[in-house]
This record gives sequence, C-alpha cells and structure tokens, in this order.
Amino acid sequence: MAIATQAFTVPCHSKAVKAQALRAREAKQERKGVYAPYWRLSIGVVLIGSIVYSMFTSPLQLTEAPSIADRDTISKRESGVTENSPMRLRMEALIKEKQNEIVAALQELDPAHKFRTDTWSRPAGGGGISCVQQDGEVFEKAGVNTSIVYGTLPRSAIEKMRVNHKAIDPDVDSLEFFAAGLSLVLHPQNPNAPTVHLNYRYFETMDNDGRCNAWWFGGGTDLTPSYLYDEDAIHFHKCIKDACDKHDRGYYPRFKQWCDKYFYIPHRQESRGVGGIFFDDLDVEEKDQEQLFSFVKDCLQSFLPGYLPIITKRKDMPYGEREKQWQQLRRGRYVEFNLVHDRGTSFGLNTPSARVESILMSLPLTARWMYMHEAEKGSREERTISVLKQPVEWV
Repeated sequence: MAIATQAFTVPCHSKAVKAQALRAREAKQERKGVYAPYWRLSIGVVLIGSIVYSMFTSPLQLTEAPSIADRDTISKRESGVTENSPMRLRMEALIKEKQNEIVAALQELDPAHKFRTDTWSRPAGGGGISCVQQDGEVFEKAGVNTSIVYGTLPRSAIEKMRVNHKAIDPDVDSLEFFAAGLSLVLHPQNPNAPTVHLNYRYFETMDNDGRCNAWWFGGGTDLTPSYLYDEDAIHFHKCIKDACDKHDRGYYPRFKQWCDKYFYIPHRQESRGVGGIFFDDLDVEEKDQEQLFSFVKDCLQSFLPGYLPIITKRKDMPYGEREKQWQQLRRGRYVEFNLVHDRGTSFGLNTPSARVESILMSLPLTARWMYMHEAEKGSREERTISVLKQPVEWV
C-alpha cells in the first residue's frame, strides 16, 4: 500500500512544478510587454531632448541675405513704383513704358509682320525685353530693347569711373552697380528712308544696403540716311532741339557737337550719319537728379514725332537696284562703327552673362562691302558723302 501511494504522489508533484513554471513564463512575458513601450518612450525623450539642446547651444546657420536686385523686386511687387522710389526703379519703369509706346507705333506701320518679344533674365539680377521685327514690309530689321543689369564693379573699373565721377568711393575693392537702358535701331527696307538709332540710359553705384552713392545719365539719338533729304534732317534735329531747349538752351549745340564727334569713323574719315544729340556722364555736377531725369523723359517723348513723319513719307518711294546697292554699302559703314568704335557695344559684350543676341540687335540684316568703290561725280550718293565728311548745322 505504501508503495502504491508513493507511485501516485510523484506524478502529481511533477504536474504542479510544470504549472508553476508555465505561470512564471507567462508573467515574464506580460512584464516584458508592459515595460517595452516605456523603454522606447524613454529613448525617444532622450533623443528629442538632445536635438533641442543642440538647437539652442550650436551656432545658428543663417540664410544668405537677399541681394539688392531681390529687394528691388520685392519693393516693386509690394509698393509699385512711385515718385518716392529710388531713381533706378523709376528709370526702369520709364524705359519699359516707352518701349511699349514705340513698338505699338511701329507695329501700326506694318500690322502683318508682328514684333517678336523675348523676355530674359540675368543670374546676378535684372534682365530685359527684346522686341525685334525682321523682313517686314517697312523695316528690314527693327529692334527696340530694354536692359536692366545688376552687378559688381571690380576695383579696376572703379578707378576708371572715378575719372568722371568723384563721388565714387576710392577706398573700396568692389561696388554694387545698376544700369538700365532703352536701345533702338531701325533699318528700313526702302533706301530713301533713313536708319535711326536711339539710346537713353542710367547708371548708379550702390553700397551693400542699396543706397546710391554715385549716378549719371547718358544717351542720345541720331539719323543715318543712305540718301540725304535736307527736310528730313531739319525736321529730326528740330524735334530734338525743342526737347533740349525746354531744359537748357545750351544743350542742343553742345550735345549735337558731341554726337558729330562720337559717331565719326576715323578709318573712313566720315561720320556715320547726319547726327542728332549724344551725351554721357551727366551727374550732379551738371544738374540735380530730378532735372536730368525730366530731360531724358522729354528726349524720349520727342522720338516718335521726330521720326514717324519721315518713315511714313519715305517708306513707299520707288527705288531700283542701284539705290539698294548703295544702301547696303552705307550699312557696311554702320557695322564698322558699331563693332569697332561703339562703347555701348563693347560694354555689353564684355559684361558677364551678356545676352549677345540683344547687343548685336543694332546690326542690319544685310550689308555690303565693295573693293575701292567710289560715288559717281555729281550724284546723290556723292552729295551724301560730302555731308558726312563735313557736319552741317541743320537748325
């Protein structure tokens, strides 16, 4: 009996042990399941805390300050351009307004051939709008461009500019600058109709905060006929003189002489055309900024009344192969001056990120060079040459 009892109790004890072990494992798993989220949470808190601590104890990485071009863009977008805006923004607004007016007026002469308009930008700030018509009924090539340039002048350029502008700081290695201009060249199809050029521009240097420390205006307009009609030259010059006289009666004779000298082709010993006006570097030593800005506005305003009557009168006149050949020869002279002597072309081509197509817009679509060509004695061609060799006082 005792043996039997012993045999029975051993299995019972084994089951109890196994049950106890099972409950222990289940309790362990339960504790592990409860503690795991707390462990992960504690690690997360430590990680976030370290990030926050780093944000407040490490040096701040500041973004680059907006450029002068960026600030000007924001100012125009938020406040527009008013009489109280910096002159650079007022000049930009003026040339864009006049570009639209001039293109619209020229388009009316030839509605079938639309101007191509290209808007472009510069990486350093600014950009421009080029409006060009080619192979039209009235103009073989017509271009009306605006250009806005922001950039930095190196010390070598600063030293050159100080010759004419003492307000420029001589003790800096570089200066921010702004340039804005409206440039126009019209090459008609008809040899009896004159080519015309116009350019008015504004330039300023600035501190890093955008405050202007030196500024000046430049520009002018001139007429280049293949066949000379005195009445055209007189009308063109009278319109310019009237604009000049509103501001200073000494302007027209002074700037007309400057034009005759500037548009001279030394290797040909003749002028490019019959002139107009030309001026440059007009700053505070000339007149105050508002007076000169008003002068430039009136010069721009005088262009269409000065040229439209001429092109309207000449665009449909009859001509032949001889007249067309002579026109091509005179356009060859135009190319020579622009590529060899014109400072504006040189400045444009040497400006970083220059838009070459817009700069060379001034060149005619076609031109001609003939070896040892001479105008026939007593011809209309010879009379044109005689005037180009000796400037005339038209008004």
